[in-house]
Amino acid sequence: MTSAAPQSTLTFPRETFEKLSPHPYLLAHLQQASASSPPTRPNGRTPEQFRTPHINNGSLTHAEGSAVVRIGDTTVVCGIRGEILLASNVAGYRVDKSGTAPSTKPGYNEAEELDLLVPNIELATGCSPAFLPGQPPSTLVQSLSTRIYSLLHSSSLVNGADLRIWYQPPDLSDPDRMRDDEEEDTPEPEVKAFWTLYVDILFISLDGNPFDAAWAAVLSALKDVRLPKAYWDPDREMILCDDSVAESKKLQLNGLPIAVTALVFRAKEAAQSKDKRFWILVDPDTFEETLCDESVTVVVDGEKETKILGISKAGGTTVGSGQMRDIMELAAKRSAQLSRILNT
Repeated sequence: MTSAAPQSTLTFPRETFEKLSPHPYLLAHLQQASASSPPTRPNGRTPEQFRTPHINNGSLTHAEGSAVVRIGDTTVVCGIRGEILLASNVAGYRVDKSGTAPSTKPGYNEAEELDLLVPNIELATGCSPAFLPGQPPSTLVQSLSTRIYSLLHSSSLVNGADLRIWYQPPDLSDPDRMRDDEEEDTPEPEVKAFWTLYVDILFISLDGNPFDAAWAAVLSALKDVRLPKAYWDPDREMILCDDSVAESKKLQLNGLPIAVTALVFRAKEAAQSKDKRFWILVDPDTFEETLCDESVTVVVDGEKETKILGISKAGGTTVGSGQMRDIMELAAKRSAQLSRILNT
């Protein structure tokens, strides 16, 4: 009588394990096998390791400024086009002298009040399996548009003076008058129009951390912007633009704020125990985003000195002051890295 051979242990390929039990799959990677080996995510990065960014400017020839940013498998294209808004078409806007312009009032944000910075986000067909053609705008698109619009204005990134188009009226008074009277009666320059910048953002591929990638693309495109010289023609009563590239001007950005996002991954079995195990995962991919319900985004400006411009936190209470300090230190390092790339 022959004995039955013992059955082999049932095993799954890594890809099957990831799909059947995603949370245990990520947990198994983060748990240290030994004290000498650091935790590693399924993508091969440590929890504190960012993906290498790749930035290319000026790819869109028919835009005032453009950039392509790739962070891992997340690729974003940003194009900025400028349109002229006549001051006469702005309701309630009346300026006769530069000294009485609303922009001279303390706390007045001209770009926000006149809606001169308009972001628009689109997810290309096939950028991610979660977004199919023909669907209405997702909550992700609406959330990203709101956050980018808010950060554009709260950081005062674009100098409002760069968006104004001035006109100096000629002096038609008596040329024989005294010099002292001439200095007093010289016509003041007038604001005739504004540049409105439409910030169009397109995700070609999406593999996590969309806000950081989109904001980096906006920053790089704004640094690439060159606005043509625009002037008021009193004979035609319209704004004309000079075609000469030499007469165009770049935007003077106020600093270089960098957005850095981190997620919190928690072990489910630790919820009922005293051991509150969790990991801070910076620059998350799509797989990690589906398993984490707490996020922290830090905006750091390291252009001249490291400054924290804003912190937003959502989804839980795991992160305390100690963890927040660690995240801000990581954000400062990421800001320094991206600033060097953006300034090259």
